Amino acid sequence: MSLEAMILAIAEELNLPGFGENGFAESQHLRHPDDLFLRAVANIAFGEKPDGSAGVQDADDREIEVFLNARRHLPRSVFDADRWRTIVGENMWRKVVYVLNRGGRYEEHEKGHKGDRVGHPYGALLNLYQEKTASTIHAGTGKHLPGIACHVPVCDFVGREPHELRDGYDLALITHRVISQTKSRTIADPWLSALLPENGVLINPRDAGRLNLANGQSVKVVSATNPSGNWPLGNGVTKPMVGKVVLTQTMRPGVVSFALGFGHWATGASDVTIDGYVIKGEVRRQAGIHANAAMWTDPVVKNTCMFDPVGGSVSFYDTHMRLEPVSG
Repeated sequence: MSLEAMILAIAEELNLPGFGENGFAESQHLRHPDDLFLRAVANIAFGEKPDGSAGVQDADDREIEVFLNARRHLPRSVFDADRWRTIVGENMWRKVVYVLNRGGRYEEHEKGHKGDRVGHPYGALLNLYQEKTASTIHAGTGKHLPGIACHVPVCDFVGREPHELRDGYDLALITHRVISQTKSRTIADPWLSALLPENGVLINPRDAGRLNLANGQSVKVVSATNPSGNWPLGNGVTKPMVGKVVLTQTMRPGVVSFALGFGHWATGASDVTIDGYVIKGEVRRQAGIHANAAMWTDPVVKNTCMFDPVGGSVSFYDTHMRLEPVSG
């Protein structure tokens, strides 16, 4: 079931106005996601002029044939040509097909420019200077924040660049996500682990050769602010940040990455005792590595990361670390 179908079903159950039978107008229902989306496509096909003169051309018989054949495998609940035609109306049906066959409506390429200028200039006020930002004083440095777009290096709370944190740590650490584990909670779905049972530490083969690391070898992630390479879980237990090397040309030399969503110790990964009853953890959820604890913490604030003083975003992305081989 799609999100839209669920929302429409709830709306009908609650008898909300504007949904269900005659939701749009007499004989124009809103009972199915197609009732909304197909009308949106019809609006695009009709164009911006009230008389319809800006509409797209009608799809010819051959296009209609291609359109129908491409969807012949779909169940009637998903695609029913008669139902779709009724939704948009006979006058718009061929125009809707014309747009859907092309995946959208596109302007002629030559209209993209007028001479040596763009055809559709922005033509509105763009604030390159912000008075509010420029008048704000950074609590750590005592200086005004820049009111214009400029490069500001990653700094600690008092404005110092962490050069000393890079000494002895020559690899930049970043993170990414894979489609099978997009959030920390997705580990609860066992069928996703079948697609990728564990993540690893992605590294360019050039770096791996320089460091004498082999594909599949276990390594620990350590940094200047976490030289032990362990997660302190806060309950007297630590979890080593150990993962397997994955050689890949997709990583730029000098940079390593790990996919988020793996290496759990909670979320059902470890045993939990509630009222004397032990709920067993699932070892599958522990697989892989989560190395955020290796990311730099602010040497001044100490218990948090360095951050962008204007937008407040986390400055994990400049962390430098090293990989230490783990035996066994």
